[in-house]
Amino acid sequence: MRTQVAIVGAGPAGLLLSHLLWLDGIDSVILETRSREYVEKRVRAGVCEHPTVELLRQVGLADRLDAEGLPHHGITLRFDGEDHRIALTDLTGRSIVVYGQQEIVKDLIAARLKAGAEIHFEVSDVEPHDLTGDSPSVTYKDADGVVREIQADVIAGCDGFHGVSRPSIPDSALTVYDHVYPFAWLGVLVKAPPAHDELIYANHKRGFALHSMRTPEVTRLYLQVDPSDSLGDWPDERIWQELHARLAVSGGFALHEGPILERLLSPMRSFVVEPMRYGRLFLAGDSAHIVPPTGAKGMNLAMADVLVLSRALKALLRDNRTNLVESYSDTCLRRVWRAEHFSYFMTSMLHRAHDADPFQQRLQLSQLRYTASSTAAATSLAENYVGLPFS
Repeated sequence: MRTQVAIVGAGPAGLLLSHLLWLDGIDSVILETRSREYVEKRVRAGVCEHPTVELLRQVGLADRLDAEGLPHHGITLRFDGEDHRIALTDLTGRSIVVYGQQEIVKDLIAARLKAGAEIHFEVSDVEPHDLTGDSPSVTYKDADGVVREIQADVIAGCDGFHGVSRPSIPDSALTVYDHVYPFAWLGVLVKAPPAHDELIYANHKRGFALHSMRTPEVTRLYLQVDPSDSLGDWPDERIWQELHARLAVSGGFALHEGPILERLLSPMRSFVVEPMRYGRLFLAGDSAHIVPPTGAKGMNLAMADVLVLSRALKALLRDNRTNLVESYSDTCLRRVWRAEHFSYFMTSMLHRAHDADPFQQRLQLSQLRYTASSTAAATSLAENYVGLPFS
Protein backbone atom coordinates (compact mmCIF):
# COMPACT_ATOMS: atom_id res chain seq x y z
CA MET A 1 0.00 0.00 0.00
CA ARG A 2 1.27 3.48 -0.83
CA THR A 3 0.14 6.75 0.71
CA GLN A 4 1.63 10.14 1.42
CA VAL A 5 1.00 10.16 5.19
CA ALA A 6 0.65 7.05 7.35
CA ILE A 7 -1.21 7.99 10.53
CA VAL A 8 -0.96 5.76 13.59
CA GLY A 9 -3.97 6.25 15.86
CA ALA A 10 -7.65 7.05 15.24
CA GLY A 11 -8.19 9.42 18.14
CA PRO A 12 -8.98 13.12 17.71
CA ALA A 13 -5.42 13.94 16.63
CA GLY A 14 -5.07 11.29 13.92
CA LEU A 15 -8.58 11.71 12.55
CA LEU A 16 -8.42 15.51 12.43
CA LEU A 17 -4.99 15.40 10.79
CA SER A 18 -6.35 13.09 8.09
CA HIS A 19 -9.26 15.46 7.50
CA LEU A 20 -7.03 18.56 7.29
CA LEU A 21 -4.67 16.80 4.87
CA TRP A 22 -7.62 15.69 2.73
CA LEU A 23 -8.77 19.31 2.46
CA ASP A 24 -5.32 20.10 1.04
CA GLY A 25 -5.41 17.17 -1.40
CA ILE A 26 -2.97 14.99 0.54
CA ASP A 27 -3.59 11.24 0.92
CA SER A 28 -3.44 9.43 4.24
CA VAL A 29 -4.15 6.03 5.75
CA ILE A 30 -5.07 5.60 9.43
CA LEU A 31 -4.19 2.57 11.56
CA GLU A 32 -6.00 1.92 14.86
CA THR A 33 -5.52 -1.00 17.23
CA ARG A 34 -8.98 -0.67 18.79
CA SER A 35 -12.35 -1.31 17.18
CA ARG A 36 -14.47 1.49 15.77
CA GLU A 37 -17.06 0.84 18.46
CA TYR A 38 -14.45 1.18 21.19
CA VAL A 39 -12.99 4.50 20.03
CA GLU A 40 -16.46 5.97 19.48
CA LYS A 41 -17.52 5.08 23.03
CA ARG A 42 -14.26 5.89 24.84
CA VAL A 43 -15.22 8.68 27.25
CA ARG A 44 -12.43 11.20 27.68
CA ALA A 45 -12.28 14.99 27.65
CA GLY A 46 -15.35 17.16 27.38
CA VAL A 47 -14.19 20.79 27.34
CA CYS A 48 -13.53 22.29 23.91
CA GLU A 49 -11.51 25.49 23.93
CA HIS A 50 -12.64 28.43 21.83
CA PRO A 51 -9.89 27.87 19.19
CA THR A 52 -10.84 24.18 18.95
CA VAL A 53 -14.48 25.03 18.32
CA GLU A 54 -13.54 27.64 15.72
CA LEU A 55 -11.24 25.20 13.92
CA LEU A 56 -13.93 22.51 13.77
CA ARG A 57 -16.37 25.06 12.37
CA GLN A 58 -13.90 26.26 9.75
CA VAL A 59 -13.29 22.73 8.42
CA GLY A 60 -16.96 21.69 8.35
CA LEU A 61 -17.00 19.41 11.40
CA ALA A 62 -19.13 21.35 13.89
CA ASP A 63 -22.75 20.74 12.83
CA ARG A 64 -23.51 18.36 15.69
CA LEU A 65 -21.27 20.24 18.11
CA ASP A 66 -23.25 23.43 17.47
CA ALA A 67 -26.56 21.58 17.80
CA GLU A 68 -25.77 19.48 20.88
CA GLY A 69 -22.77 21.10 22.59
CA LEU A 70 -23.25 23.09 25.79
CA PRO A 71 -21.73 26.61 25.60
CA HIS A 72 -20.29 27.82 28.91
CA HIS A 73 -19.42 31.40 29.76
CA GLY A 74 -17.87 30.81 33.18
CA ILE A 75 -16.57 28.30 35.70
CA THR A 76 -16.92 28.22 39.47
CA LEU A 77 -14.13 27.90 42.04
CA ARG A 78 -15.62 26.52 45.25
CA PHE A 79 -13.61 26.98 48.45
CA ASP A 80 -14.11 28.41 51.94
CA GLY A 81 -17.67 27.04 51.66
CA GLU A 82 -18.47 29.64 48.98
CA ASP A 83 -18.72 29.91 45.20
CA HIS A 84 -16.47 32.27 43.26
CA ARG A 85 -17.35 32.55 39.58
CA ILE A 86 -14.70 33.19 36.94
CA ALA A 87 -16.62 34.94 34.15
CA LEU A 88 -14.76 33.58 31.13
CA THR A 89 -16.65 35.48 28.44
CA ASP A 90 -16.84 38.77 30.32
CA LEU A 91 -13.10 38.64 30.95
CA THR A 92 -11.91 37.42 27.54
CA GLY A 93 -14.77 37.78 25.04
CA ARG A 94 -14.58 34.03 24.41
CA SER A 95 -16.25 30.91 25.77
CA ILE A 96 -15.89 27.12 25.87
CA VAL A 97 -18.22 24.36 24.71
CA VAL A 98 -18.79 21.11 26.60
CA TYR A 99 -18.96 18.35 23.98
CA GLY A 100 -17.54 14.91 24.67
CA GLN A 101 -14.35 13.80 22.96
CA GLN A 102 -16.08 10.59 21.89
CA GLU A 103 -18.67 12.69 20.05
CA ILE A 104 -15.91 14.52 18.17
CA VAL A 105 -14.41 11.15 17.28
CA LYS A 106 -17.79 9.98 15.93
CA ASP A 107 -18.08 13.13 13.82
CA LEU A 108 -14.54 12.76 12.49
CA ILE A 109 -14.92 9.07 11.62
CA ALA A 110 -18.20 9.72 9.82
CA ALA A 111 -16.65 12.58 7.83
CA ARG A 112 -13.53 10.59 6.94
CA LEU A 113 -15.47 7.52 5.79
CA LYS A 114 -17.88 9.69 3.79
CA ALA A 115 -14.86 11.10 1.98
CA GLY A 116 -13.61 7.59 1.22
CA ALA A 117 -10.71 7.62 3.66
CA GLU A 118 -8.96 4.41 4.66
CA ILE A 119 -9.24 3.69 8.39
CA HIS A 120 -8.06 0.23 9.41
CA PHE A 121 -9.42 -0.72 12.83
CA GLU A 122 -8.32 -3.64 15.06
CA VAL A 123 -4.82 -3.87 13.65
CA SER A 124 -1.91 -5.21 15.68
CA ASP A 125 1.89 -5.38 15.74
CA VAL A 126 2.20 -1.88 14.30
CA GLU A 127 5.85 -0.99 13.67
CA PRO A 128 7.34 2.08 11.94
CA HIS A 129 10.50 1.57 9.84
CA ASP A 130 13.24 3.65 8.14
CA LEU A 131 12.33 6.83 9.97
CA THR A 132 15.43 8.77 8.97
CA GLY A 133 15.17 8.00 5.25
CA ASP A 134 13.02 9.54 2.55
CA SER A 135 10.66 6.53 2.32
CA PRO A 136 9.51 5.39 5.77
CA SER A 137 7.03 2.56 6.13
CA VAL A 138 4.73 0.95 8.65
CA THR A 139 4.09 -2.77 8.98
CA TYR A 140 1.12 -4.23 10.82
CA LYS A 141 -1.28 -7.15 10.99
CA ASP A 142 -4.81 -6.45 9.81
CA ALA A 143 -7.96 -7.62 11.59
CA ASP A 144 -7.56 -11.05 9.92
CA GLY A 145 -3.97 -11.43 11.05
CA VAL A 146 -2.46 -10.80 7.61
CA VAL A 147 0.82 -8.87 7.62
CA ARG A 148 0.58 -5.61 5.65
CA GLU A 149 2.94 -2.77 4.82
CA ILE A 150 2.27 0.91 4.10
CA GLN A 151 4.92 2.88 2.28
CA ALA A 152 4.67 6.63 2.92
CA ASP A 153 6.43 9.94 2.66
CA VAL A 154 5.96 10.65 6.37
CA ILE A 155 4.50 8.97 9.45
CA ALA A 156 2.34 10.78 12.02
CA GLY A 157 2.40 9.23 15.48
CA CYS A 158 -1.01 10.07 16.97
CA ASP A 159 -1.37 6.91 19.04
CA GLY A 160 -1.23 8.31 22.55
CA PHE A 161 1.03 7.92 25.54
CA HIS A 162 1.08 4.10 25.41
CA GLY A 163 1.37 3.86 21.61
CA VAL A 164 4.25 2.53 19.52
CA SER A 165 5.30 5.77 17.83
CA ARG A 166 7.32 7.44 20.57
CA PRO A 167 9.13 4.20 21.58
CA SER A 168 10.21 3.87 17.92
CA ILE A 169 12.52 6.85 18.45
CA PRO A 170 15.93 6.08 20.02
CA ASP A 171 16.13 7.18 23.65
CA SER A 172 19.25 9.17 22.81
CA ALA A 173 17.24 11.35 20.41
CA LEU A 174 14.67 12.48 22.99
CA THR A 175 14.71 14.55 26.14
CA VAL A 176 11.97 13.48 28.56
CA TYR A 177 10.36 15.74 31.16
CA ASP A 178 8.14 13.80 33.56
CA HIS A 179 6.34 14.80 36.76
CA VAL A 180 4.02 12.39 38.61
CA TYR A 181 1.51 13.85 41.07
CA PRO A 182 0.79 12.22 44.45
CA PHE A 183 -2.90 11.69 43.68
CA ALA A 184 -5.25 10.30 41.03
CA TRP A 185 -8.76 11.05 39.78
CA LEU A 186 -11.76 8.80 40.20
CA GLY A 187 -14.23 9.75 37.47
CA VAL A 188 -17.85 8.65 37.28
CA LEU A 189 -20.44 9.16 34.56
CA VAL A 190 -23.89 9.45 36.11
CA LYS A 191 -27.34 9.25 34.55
CA ALA A 192 -28.69 12.35 36.26
CA PRO A 193 -29.07 15.99 35.23
CA PRO A 194 -26.25 18.33 36.27
CA ALA A 195 -26.83 20.14 39.54
CA HIS A 196 -25.18 23.32 38.24
CA ASP A 197 -25.11 24.93 34.80
CA GLU A 198 -21.32 25.42 34.79
CA LEU A 199 -18.28 23.44 35.88
CA ILE A 200 -17.44 23.53 39.59
CA TYR A 201 -13.82 23.12 40.75
CA ALA A 202 -13.93 22.45 44.49
CA ASN A 203 -11.01 22.70 46.91
CA HIS A 204 -11.91 20.87 50.12
CA LYS A 205 -9.95 19.64 53.12
CA ARG A 206 -10.89 16.05 52.13
CA GLY A 207 -9.55 16.58 48.61
CA PHE A 208 -10.48 18.05 45.25
CA ALA A 209 -13.81 17.42 43.48
CA LEU A 210 -15.11 18.45 40.06
CA HIS A 211 -18.71 18.75 38.93
CA SER A 212 -19.02 18.66 35.15
CA MET A 213 -21.50 17.39 32.59
CA ARG A 214 -21.76 15.75 29.18
CA THR A 215 -25.41 16.40 28.27
CA PRO A 216 -28.45 17.89 30.04
CA GLU A 217 -29.19 14.33 31.25
CA VAL A 218 -25.68 13.07 32.08
CA THR A 219 -23.33 14.40 34.78
CA ARG A 220 -19.56 13.87 34.93
CA LEU A 221 -18.04 13.91 38.43
CA TYR A 222 -14.48 13.50 39.69
CA LEU A 223 -12.81 12.93 43.05
CA GLN A 224 -9.18 13.26 44.06
CA VAL A 225 -8.11 9.86 45.40
CA ASP A 226 -4.93 8.11 46.43
CA PRO A 227 -2.98 6.77 43.43
CA SER A 228 -2.76 3.34 45.11
CA ASP A 229 -6.58 3.04 45.29
CA SER A 230 -8.48 0.58 43.11
CA LEU A 231 -12.05 0.81 41.88
CA GLY A 232 -12.94 -1.82 44.45
CA ASP A 233 -12.04 0.69 47.18
CA TRP A 234 -14.81 2.98 45.96
CA PRO A 235 -18.31 1.47 46.16
CA ASP A 236 -21.21 3.71 45.14
CA GLU A 237 -22.05 4.68 48.71
CA ARG A 238 -18.53 5.96 49.40
CA ILE A 239 -18.41 7.87 46.10
CA TRP A 240 -21.63 9.72 46.82
CA GLN A 241 -20.64 10.40 50.42
CA GLU A 242 -17.40 12.06 49.31
CA LEU A 243 -19.03 14.00 46.49
CA HIS A 244 -21.68 15.42 48.81
CA ALA A 245 -19.04 16.38 51.38
CA ARG A 246 -16.54 17.96 48.98
CA LEU A 247 -19.12 19.83 46.89
CA ALA A 248 -20.98 21.22 49.91
CA VAL A 249 -21.43 24.99 50.01
CA SER A 250 -22.95 27.49 52.40
CA GLY A 251 -26.67 27.67 51.76
CA GLY A 252 -26.76 24.08 50.49
CA PHE A 253 -26.07 22.28 47.22
CA ALA A 254 -28.44 19.65 45.83
CA LEU A 255 -26.17 17.19 44.02
CA HIS A 256 -28.27 14.95 41.79
CA GLU A 257 -27.65 11.24 42.29
CA GLY A 258 -28.36 8.57 39.70
CA PRO A 259 -27.10 5.28 38.29
CA ILE A 260 -23.33 5.27 37.72
CA LEU A 261 -22.85 4.37 34.05
CA GLU A 262 -19.06 4.28 34.03
CA ARG A 263 -16.18 4.70 36.44
CA LEU A 264 -12.45 4.95 35.89
CA LEU A 265 -9.25 5.76 37.74
CA SER A 266 -6.75 8.09 36.09
CA PRO A 267 -3.20 8.77 37.32
CA MET A 268 -2.05 12.39 37.25
CA ARG A 269 1.14 13.34 35.48
CA SER A 270 2.81 16.01 33.40
CA PHE A 271 4.95 14.64 30.58
CA VAL A 272 6.72 16.19 27.58
CA VAL A 273 9.25 14.85 25.09
CA GLU A 274 11.46 17.06 22.98
CA PRO A 275 11.67 17.20 20.04
CA MET A 276 8.32 16.09 18.63
CA ARG A 277 9.97 14.95 15.40
CA TYR A 278 12.50 12.29 14.47
CA GLY A 279 13.35 12.16 10.79
CA ARG A 280 10.10 11.48 8.94
CA LEU A 281 8.17 10.59 12.11
CA PHE A 282 6.12 13.38 13.71
CA LEU A 283 4.53 13.02 17.14
CA ALA A 284 1.26 14.76 17.96
CA GLY A 285 -1.07 14.83 20.96
CA ASP A 286 -0.61 12.43 23.87
CA SER A 287 2.21 10.57 22.15
CA ALA A 288 4.34 13.67 22.80
CA HIS A 289 2.84 15.25 25.92
CA ILE A 290 0.46 14.58 28.80
CA VAL A 291 -1.19 17.16 31.06
CA PRO A 292 -3.17 16.59 34.24
CA PRO A 293 -6.86 16.97 33.35
CA THR A 294 -7.46 19.85 35.76
CA GLY A 295 -6.81 22.43 33.05
CA ALA A 296 -8.88 20.65 30.36
CA LYS A 297 -6.03 20.89 27.85
CA GLY A 298 -5.26 17.38 26.56
CA MET A 299 -7.55 17.08 23.54
CA ASN A 300 -7.18 20.77 22.71
CA LEU A 301 -3.39 20.48 22.58
CA ALA A 302 -3.75 17.55 20.19
CA MET A 303 -5.95 19.67 17.90
CA ALA A 304 -3.38 22.48 17.97
CA ASP A 305 -0.54 20.08 17.17
CA VAL A 306 -2.16 18.60 14.09
CA LEU A 307 -3.16 21.99 12.72
CA VAL A 308 0.52 22.98 12.80
CA LEU A 309 1.50 19.58 11.41
CA SER A 310 -1.00 19.69 8.55
CA ARG A 311 0.40 23.04 7.40
CA ALA A 312 3.95 21.74 7.66
CA LEU A 313 3.16 18.60 5.66
CA LYS A 314 1.34 20.61 3.03
CA ALA A 315 4.44 22.77 2.58
CA LEU A 316 6.66 19.67 2.39
CA LEU A 317 4.56 17.40 0.19
CA ARG A 318 2.97 19.93 -2.16
CA ASP A 319 5.50 22.74 -2.32
CA ASN A 320 8.73 20.87 -1.41
CA ARG A 321 9.44 23.40 1.37
CA THR A 322 11.06 22.09 4.55
CA ASN A 323 10.99 25.18 6.77
CA LEU A 324 7.68 24.33 8.48
CA VAL A 325 8.52 20.69 9.22
CA GLU A 326 11.85 21.85 10.63
CA SER A 327 10.10 24.31 12.96
CA TYR A 328 7.15 21.99 13.77
CA SER A 329 8.43 20.83 17.12
CA ASP A 330 9.48 24.27 18.39
CA THR A 331 6.18 25.81 17.25
CA CYS A 332 4.09 23.20 19.06
CA LEU A 333 6.20 23.10 22.19
CA ARG A 334 5.71 26.79 22.90
CA ARG A 335 1.99 26.17 23.29
CA VAL A 336 2.53 22.81 24.99
CA TRP A 337 4.67 24.28 27.76
CA ARG A 338 2.19 27.11 28.36
CA ALA A 339 -0.57 24.50 28.75
CA GLU A 340 1.68 22.38 30.98
CA HIS A 341 2.25 25.34 33.27
CA PHE A 342 -1.42 26.25 33.42
CA SER A 343 -2.43 22.66 34.14
CA TYR A 344 0.21 22.46 36.89
CA PHE A 345 -1.05 25.74 38.33
CA MET A 346 -4.68 24.56 38.41
CA THR A 347 -3.73 21.18 39.84
CA SER A 348 -1.51 22.65 42.56
CA MET A 349 -4.08 25.28 43.51
CA LEU A 350 -7.02 22.90 43.83
CA HIS A 351 -5.71 19.56 45.16
CA ARG A 352 -4.80 18.74 48.73
CA ALA A 353 -1.55 16.79 49.04
CA HIS A 354 -1.73 14.34 51.93
CA ASP A 355 1.71 15.36 53.16
CA ALA A 356 1.21 19.11 52.72
CA ASP A 357 2.15 21.09 55.81
CA PRO A 358 -0.08 23.88 57.17
CA PHE A 359 2.17 26.49 55.53
CA GLN A 360 1.57 25.02 52.06
CA GLN A 361 -2.16 24.80 52.72
CA ARG A 362 -2.33 28.47 53.68
CA LEU A 363 -0.40 29.44 50.54
CA GLN A 364 -2.87 27.43 48.45
CA LEU A 365 -5.83 29.17 50.07
CA SER A 366 -4.16 32.54 49.54
CA GLN A 367 -3.77 31.78 45.82
CA LEU A 368 -7.44 30.79 45.53
CA ARG A 369 -8.59 33.96 47.29
CA TYR A 370 -6.36 36.14 45.13
CA THR A 371 -7.52 34.48 41.91
CA ALA A 372 -11.16 34.94 42.86
CA SER A 373 -10.80 38.57 44.00
CA SER A 374 -8.31 40.04 41.51
CA THR A 375 -9.52 40.96 38.04
CA ALA A 376 -5.98 40.55 36.72
CA ALA A 377 -5.59 37.05 38.22
CA ALA A 378 -9.06 35.95 37.12
CA THR A 379 -8.39 37.24 33.60
CA SER A 380 -5.15 35.27 33.41
CA LEU A 381 -6.95 32.08 34.45
CA ALA A 382 -9.80 32.76 32.03
CA GLU A 383 -7.48 33.53 29.11
CA ASN A 384 -5.65 30.24 29.55
CA TYR A 385 -8.82 28.26 30.22
CA VAL A 386 -10.69 29.33 27.08
CA GLY A 387 -7.54 28.63 25.06
CA LEU A 388 -4.73 30.68 23.63
CA PRO A 389 -4.81 31.15 19.84
CA PHE A 390 -3.57 28.24 17.74
CA SER A 391 -0.28 28.89 15.99
